[in-house]
Amino acid sequence: MNFMRTAVLLAGMTALFLVVGLLLGGRGGMGIALVFAIGANIFAYWNSDSMALRAVDAREIDRAAAPDLVDDVAMLASRAGLPTPRVCLVDSPQPNAFATGRDPDHAAIAVNTGLSAMLTREERLGVLAHEMSHIKHRDTLTMTIAATLAGAISSIAHWGMFFGAGRRQNGPGPIAAIGIAILAPMAAMIVQMAVSRSREYEADRSGGQLCGNPLWLASALGKIATAAHAIPDEAVEQRPAMAHLFIVNPLAGGFRDNLFSTHPDTANRIEALVRLAAEMGIDAHSAAQQPAPEPRAQAPSGGWSPFRQPSPAPAAAEGSFLGGRGVARPAGGPNPWAAQSGDGGRPDPWGRG
Repeated sequence: MNFMRTAVLLAGMTALFLVVGLLLGGRGGMGIALVFAIGANIFAYWNSDSMALRAVDAREIDRAAAPDLVDDVAMLASRAGLPTPRVCLVDSPQPNAFATGRDPDHAAIAVNTGLSAMLTREERLGVLAHEMSHIKHRDTLTMTIAATLAGAISSIAHWGMFFGAGRRQNGPGPIAAIGIAILAPMAAMIVQMAVSRSREYEADRSGGQLCGNPLWLASALGKIATAAHAIPDEAVEQRPAMAHLFIVNPLAGGFRDNLFSTHPDTANRIEALVRLAAEMGIDAHSAAQQPAPEPRAQAPSGGWSPFRQPSPAPAAAEGSFLGGRGVARPAGGPNPWAAQSGDGGRPDPWGRG
């Protein structure tokens, strides 16, 4: 259903683009609008990943720099049947992450440094699984197309207003041209928001299934949403058009940021993940009786969690706080948490030895 809804929304945005071109420039204007849209999307198709990564100064890392992070991404990619995406690190204290790339073979997952600092490893697995789901379902391309079309509609509507659409014979008139220039971008933004929200719910669901425990992702969303309001991301604040890429809206939460939010309400997302956990036989109430891992340094206060909150401690506990119970374990293939040369081995979040 979500895939069909996305297709209908994108078709509607394309139709809106052509209608704006027709109203402002007649058949010739519609043709120009179509050529403009095709050109913009071709450019975005080939360059969206590099543009997004450069915008936040993301740097690609390897296993030597962050073995746990790279291993976790590799395991989730294997479970999803995907090539391992590039892993990039963004120097930002705000816990957040996004995926980009035109297809699974050219994908990257960018993780803010604050994500590993504030989340447990299980919660981070939930976030990575969410982003892996975006890659698997090619949402990164879908969202790029939606954002490009929305920007193109805004551009052509304003060009039509300033370059004489209102004076064209049988044209809409100057007042109507101004109305189109105002209303068309708003309509495109609303459609883009609908596309983004639909894809986020789907990525939550499939990401919760991929990591094996939707409660990990639910707990992560609660922490990230709380921290995003308290810890601004200066790079994204200067480029708000990038906000839809992140797992949680990275903007600080002012009225302007929330008026046209591209993300669903976090509480609704958490509620859906708790229901999914129940469908998978994972009980949030029994999980609440398990000792929670000690928070990492600078962990945000508040946020939803199914786990009993411990007293503050300076270091993070690396073990699985569910002990692997009720979690779908990866079947077959190498275990990236097994002992590697020089690292002594790391705990397996799925409870395997």
